[in-house]
Amino acid sequence: MGKVMIMDHPLLQHKIGLMRRKETSTKDFRELVNEVAMLIYYEASRDLPLADKEIETPICKTTVKEIAGKKLCVVPILRAGIGLCDGILQMNPSAKVGHVGLYRDETTLEPVEYFCKMPSDASERDIFVVDPMLATGGSAIAAITLLRKKGISRIRFLCLIAAPEGLAKLHEAFPDVDIYVGALDEKLNENGYIVPGLGDAGDRIFGTK
Repeated sequence: MGKVMIMDHPLLQHKIGLMRRKETSTKDFRELVNEVAMLIYYEASRDLPLADKEIETPICKTTVKEIAGKKLCVVPILRAGIGLCDGILQMNPSAKVGHVGLYRDETTLEPVEYFCKMPSDASERDIFVVDPMLATGGSAIAAITLLRKKGISRIRFLCLIAAPEGLAKLHEAFPDVDIYVGALDEKLNENGYIVPGLGDAGDRIFGTK
C-alpha cells in the first residue's frame, strides 16, 4: 500500500504561504516553486536504496553510502510540471527527465493527452511524476495510467498543493503509488480550482494569462 504524506515542515509551509500571495512576482513565484520542489523531493527520496562504495578521503580509505544504481527519472506533467524540475535536478543532477503532455478540457474538466516521451530504460527507473496542483486528480491519474501501460511500476507522485477530492481519487485509483503533498487545501470550487489555492500555477510560473 502506498503512503500519502502531507508535509508539515515550517520552512515549506512558509514558502507555500509566500507562493499563495497574488502580489508575488513571476520571478519570485518560480524560485519558490523550485525551493518547495526540493523540500518535497527530499522527503519523497527518503527510501531510495543505498549501496556501499569504497573511497579515499584526504585522511584514509573508508566506505560511504551512495544511491544504488542512480536510476532516477523526473516526469513533469506539461506544462506546469516543468516548474518543479529544476529544483529536483539540483538535488539529483544525474536523473533523466521524461515528459507527459496533458491539458484539462475546460468544459468536461477531463484530461486530454497530447505528448509522451520517456527514457528508453524508464521501466528500470524510480519515477517521480510532478505537477504543481492536484485538483480533480484527472491529470495525475491519466499520466500514471499512461506510464503503467508502458511497463513502468516504481512511481511516486509529487505536488505542491492538493484538494481533498483529487487526493482521494488518485489514492483510490493507484493505492500502491506514494503521494507527497506540500499542502492539503480545503476543497474544489465549481470551476474545478483548488480553494484557497494559488491560482493557475502554469500561468504564474511562466508569466502567461
